[in-house]
Amino acid sequence: MPDTFAITVIFIVLATVIAAFVRRVKRDKCLKDFSGFMVTLEAVSGKTIHGKLCVENTGLELIYAEQHQDNDGHIEASYILYKYEYPNIQALVRFHEQLSGENKKKRDRELELTYHPGQVRKLKRRIQNLFKTVRDSVGEVINLLISKAKRTTGVGTTLSSQDKYVSQMKQELIGSAGASYEPLLERYIGHKVVLELIKGDKVFEYCGVLKEYTAEFIEIMDVDYKMKEDKEAKVADLVVLRKYGIVRHLGE
Repeated sequence: MPDTFAITVIFIVLATVIAAFVRRVKRDKCLKDFSGFMVTLEAVSGKTIHGKLCVENTGLELIYAEQHQDNDGHIEASYILYKYEYPNIQALVRFHEQLSGENKKKRDRELELTYHPGQVRKLKRRIQNLFKTVRDSVGEVINLLISKAKRTTGVGTTLSSQDKYVSQMKQELIGSAGASYEPLLERYIGHKVVLELIKGDKVFEYCGVLKEYTAEFIEIMDVDYKMKEDKEAKVADLVVLRKYGIVRHLGE
């Protein structure tokens, strides 16, 4: 007879390790592209925060260039936005004039690779899209294997008692392929497009190069962007929520 307690412990440890690993390495690709750069977070409320972006799976942090004191006398060195607060993001803006020399070169290399991807980059993207496409099938395969295992004498009975931990592992593994595949957007990666961005009760159009997209965000480069209507437009790169930003037209 299998040791039920030992198997339970193994499942708990395995589920915890998988969950911890996935949470540690999984970050939104669009947000990750801006990590390490000085960016301005524009909130739906109109509030703006400026700092060096650090991205984690659970949220993001903007580290201020200098500490400052708020109205209550507190010293603040950074601003943290948790993942559940992402719907409050109007846009993450990376203004070109605010980039350091090194970061400007890094950003220019990324744009060049977006326009003219090499064979390795093309192959990597095809493989990524393949995994995104078959993500749902992975869940079906896992369910099938577990169902067969449950029909096995002895071990199957014990496995059935660990449904909570089995479900947790399935959720972490399947959820790790978080970026959805969108054929309509995929064909225009590296091309100029027109983005419609909803701001309050108005819709603004911005023309730029489609760099990347994920399930939650869209990344556009080389945009003439205004923080406010009465401000001067400046060249910037944007990451916007797909909830507010829609690629509406091919721009070339």
